[in-house]
Amino acid sequence: MDDLLRDLPALDPGSVWLAGAGPGDPGLLSVLALHGLNQADVIIYDALVDKRILGLARPGARLEYAGKRGGKPSARQRDISLRLIELAREGRRVLRLKGGDPFVFGRGGEEALALVAAGIPFRIVPGISAGIGGLAYAGIPVTHRDVNSAVAFITGHDSSGVVPDSVDWESLSRGAPVLVIYMALKHIEPIAARLLAAGRGEDEPVAVVSKATTAEQAVVETTLGRLAGDVAASGIEPPAMVVVGDAVRLRAGLDWLGALAGRRLIADPLGQKRRSESA
Repeated sequence: MDDLLRDLPALDPGSVWLAGAGPGDPGLLSVLALHGLNQADVIIYDALVDKRILGLARPGARLEYAGKRGGKPSARQRDISLRLIELAREGRRVLRLKGGDPFVFGRGGEEALALVAAGIPFRIVPGISAGIGGLAYAGIPVTHRDVNSAVAFITGHDSSGVVPDSVDWESLSRGAPVLVIYMALKHIEPIAARLLAAGRGEDEPVAVVSKATTAEQAVVETTLGRLAGDVAASGIEPPAMVVVGDAVRLRAGLDWLGALAGRRLIADPLGQKRRSESA
């Protein structure tokens, strides 16, 4: 392990690493992101970064919160980018630590381009996105050859906080058997309505995964027709992922966390569906 760490790149003074911390579980942190935590003078971190990950920072590192949460007081994106530039110009070794992956609905591209414009050297350190790792912890694979050969990742709101008009819901509904929607809870009713209007069925399986990979992870399994009502009744809270499609059926066989707690898994969760389609 020591040999591996010695061969990893250095976080140089005056530079910035934009790193993904993964969806929550500290065990999903990459070795390179951990290496950055061990070197940084200043760590600018998001709301969804687990405190145990921050505890891995080198002694003496300064931690600065720059979380952005919908509906709550949040740092402005421009201010975050300017702070990264300011610290780098002071000669600091800066780690910008984001939940998930910095380039998957994480505004990492915006921050990186601001660094480019300012002439600040930077490195991108990918992380495990909640849309993949978080669903895996719920026992839902985003691809399975008996279910789908395509998957679409969608944001539930745009920069103004509303359901994005730029999303072609009809084309997505036709072209992607599995849809993974980030930041969807606030607008779950209109999103469900748009998918139904675009041709998805009311009985199509849906899962909502809240606080994925953490000790507070919760999953609501429902259908598209009942989605808005079941979410409201459950009291489930953000951050949450919504996954639409037959991949959700596989949770009956792949809920490994549930199995550890005593849940009985089904060896062929798609069997009943296949039988009904062939009847």
